[in-house]
Amino acid sequence: MKLCHFRPACQALGVTVVFVLCLIASRPARAAEKARLRVDDYQIDVELLPQTHKLTARATVKVTALEDLNVASFQLNNALRITKLTDANNKALTPERNTQESTVRFALLSGIAKNASTTFYFEYEGTLENADDSPVPGLKLACVGPDTSYLLYSGLWFPVAGYGVNRFTSTINVTVPSHMVVIGSGKEPSATAATSTPKPATTALANTKTFSFRWDKPSFPGTIIAGTFQEFKSDEAGLDLQVFFKPNKKDLGAEYASTAVKAFTFFVTQYGTAPSTRLKIVELPDDTVPSAWAPEIAALSSRAITEKINYRLLANTIAHQWWGVSVSPAAKSDWWISDGFSRYSEARYVESAAGQAGLEEMVKDMSVGALAYDSVPLSSAAKLDEFSPEFQSLVTDKGAMILHMLRWVVGETKYLKIMRDFATKYAGKSASTDDFRKLTESVYGQKLTWFYSQWMDSTGAPEFKAKYTIYRLGNNKGFRIVGAISQDLDLFRMPVDLRVDTDGKTEEKRIEVVGTNSPFSVETFGRPRRISIDPDNRVLTNSSDIKLRSSIVRGQGLTQQGDLAGALSEFNKALEVNKNSSLAHYRIAEVFFLQKNYQASANAYRESLNGDGEPRWTEVWSHLQLGKIFDVTGQRERAVNEYRQALQTNDNTQGALDETRRYMQKPYEREKGS
Repeated sequence: MKLCHFRPACQALGVTVVFVLCLIASRPARAAEKARLRVDDYQIDVELLPQTHKLTARATVKVTALEDLNVASFQLNNALRITKLTDANNKALTPERNTQESTVRFALLSGIAKNASTTFYFEYEGTLENADDSPVPGLKLACVGPDTSYLLYSGLWFPVAGYGVNRFTSTINVTVPSHMVVIGSGKEPSATAATSTPKPATTALANTKTFSFRWDKPSFPGTIIAGTFQEFKSDEAGLDLQVFFKPNKKDLGAEYASTAVKAFTFFVTQYGTAPSTRLKIVELPDDTVPSAWAPEIAALSSRAITEKINYRLLANTIAHQWWGVSVSPAAKSDWWISDGFSRYSEARYVESAAGQAGLEEMVKDMSVGALAYDSVPLSSAAKLDEFSPEFQSLVTDKGAMILHMLRWVVGETKYLKIMRDFATKYAGKSASTDDFRKLTESVYGQKLTWFYSQWMDSTGAPEFKAKYTIYRLGNNKGFRIVGAISQDLDLFRMPVDLRVDTDGKTEEKRIEVVGTNSPFSVETFGRPRRISIDPDNRVLTNSSDIKLRSSIVRGQGLTQQGDLAGALSEFNKALEVNKNSSLAHYRIAEVFFLQKNYQASANAYRESLNGDGEPRWTEVWSHLQLGKIFDVTGQRERAVNEYRQALQTNDNTQGALDETRRYMQKPYEREKGS
């Protein structure tokens, strides 16, 4: 998976693709096997040698058997080699590596009875420099480097069991060169305590610091980031906020802090107290995921940190403090409780910041993601591979749309109570979809079997159409509209808003759409001019625009997987819906660029520029990419001309202008091997 080719992806339609990548930050390549043990606590001492990309660590792992055990299994990054493994009696154990699953298994010298606890002692080391041995092929989730080191929980840099479901406590001690600072979950030591700590006997570093992080509330405190940062602090609204940006981003610290405070306090009003009033906004390198979260941590990639604040991505990442850190899924089938809830939390924050128009754009994005892969019900998501586009679309975007529709069904007041009660009742715990359903029915006061059956247990979405006749009423009493709403899902049931624009007052009526044909009758005083079904996009529906955008999402997913022929097929399907789609032409151009078919790529970028101009960023990026093509083909003057046109757009989406200025100074060159 190569992120570099999808930089504009977080704008407009491409938002779905970014969240596919963000999801990767929240789970490893594949769950090992059904959890047979639970990790209760980690005591980890880890040493980072950035110049050689090396990690050495010792981990004391306290576990409880969930059934009688003779064999134990953990996930561990394939780049890491266990040098010593012993049991609670200091007896040596022999691990067996399964690289396909990123796991290690070992037979126990004496079995562990169900519900009994014991301790394992791991010593391990390895080089974390590239994505060759990553739990997700092609994507770096753990890296030790001279500029920045990041050990994401999903990078499996310590022995993991029950990923994303098994909540645990931890104490993590991180030794790094003395010029670095380390960010983790929990209160880090003061500057005095962090300096001049004695070196472990095994250290290869001359001048080091050791940072200690203790997290004593079971959650997922497994992410560590180390490097040289400019720190900005804020105590606004009672939040202990720290921003850790690289020196070239230091001037953005105050604005990001202010935005983070706004998002955080908004979520407090929505869901109640957060698991902590501390929050660290941290910059990640661009060679990993767009964002990552952990207790007290919201990490954003460098490319997402621009003068135009990416408040959507920031809000989503912060929302995981409630949905992930505090309330977590009980099983893989419940993953929408983390990712879908955070996605709709993002939408709610966008609504508060940008109004109804902002929410409508979010709903369009979520609808595309929800319907891009609509072959499996959300309740059956556990059957899918965690990293398949199908799974990611279901848990994130369809999950978010279910909350959006639930809000419409139960009403604003009850929806807010449902979300706050759920966040409070399951704070610090895992929860299932059934737990959420029971709570929603309790607050609503009615059974919602029909709702969950439609959206959790079924696939498909309606495409509404209306047929009607307008009658003039006698004695100047106005007009009556008699008609029916039709759609093609036989078992469908959902309340739908019908809006009638007239010469005078706009009339609205809530229609219970049941089955394929639902009659309605509406009276107005003014002459009806336009009738709209679901004008505020309360319901997940299909349309030609959604079909176009869904084809593009599927194409992007195939591009990431290396299936370029399949991607071109999907993009061409989009052009069948709208031959002038700038986005479809742009994505086709990307594929040709990857294939080094520069003439075809240039033609497609030109088609994008001559298309409908949606989304707006296709203009600046098409000029920028054309400039790259001319540079690669030795036509510097033409390249500079394209770069100038890119600058004239004044559109810095995903750092387009910053990149353009760089190539104005020095010609673009393809990386070796790309």
